[in-house]
Amino acid sequence: MNSEILLSARSMEFSYRSRIWGFRRFEYKVLKGLTFDIRRGETLGIMGRNGCGKSSLLRILNGVVAPTGGELVTSERISRILLTLGMGFDQSLSGRDNAMLSAMLQGYDRQAAREALESIKEFSELGDFFERPVKTYSSGMRSRLGFATAMKTDVDLLLIDETLSVGDQHFKRKAEKAMMEKVSSNQTVVFVSHSGKQVEKVCSRALWLEDGLIMAEGDTREVSREYRRFMDKLDESGGDVAWAQSK
Repeated sequence: MNSEILLSARSMEFSYRSRIWGFRRFEYKVLKGLTFDIRRGETLGIMGRNGCGKSSLLRILNGVVAPTGGELVTSERISRILLTLGMGFDQSLSGRDNAMLSAMLQGYDRQAAREALESIKEFSELGDFFERPVKTYSSGMRSRLGFATAMKTDVDLLLIDETLSVGDQHFKRKAEKAMMEKVSSNQTVVFVSHSGKQVEKVCSRALWLEDGLIMAEGDTREVSREYRRFMDKLDESGGDVAWAQSK
């Protein structure tokens, strides 16, 4: 693995403000002082329960939102894509047009983007639907388009959300094979999951998030073991997080 650091989070925080019943304001802190590095060529796993801050962290790493505290540092302009259900496609445009736009947003010029389209269409197995508006797609078809676009365009950082669903068993097997090829290459990947076993299967390094904090970071098996131990204690406690963390 390359030791070059692609992105660095330094005391990074994310919070938002809201109102209760339209009157009293409150601030909810989602991420609390995260510090970690993402190295070029590695597959970093991020595990944690629903609501622990994984989705917010992905959005920050993808550049969709900025941290509200601390910083996310990179020494160069990098291309990145978040592979998740829906992909943020323009519903009124065709699959072809959305794939074209996605490729160009990753830094491809118009000619290179056009050249990538046929391989995206072939991999997605969308057939004639590739030329139809995305609003006519099922959720599985949108995922297949997003997955094919991510697999067939080269980016510096590939971000993968566990909620990805890519259709029938045939396509899932094809997608898993393509994913493992990406992971085994020099592609830098961040894979987010609530399953320690999934992270352990594909990642070279991991961190565990709980309530917006990094509870453990380092060797995937060790982090996964700590996370599973916490989840077992949480089950024993009937969902009492303070009790589980104290044990």
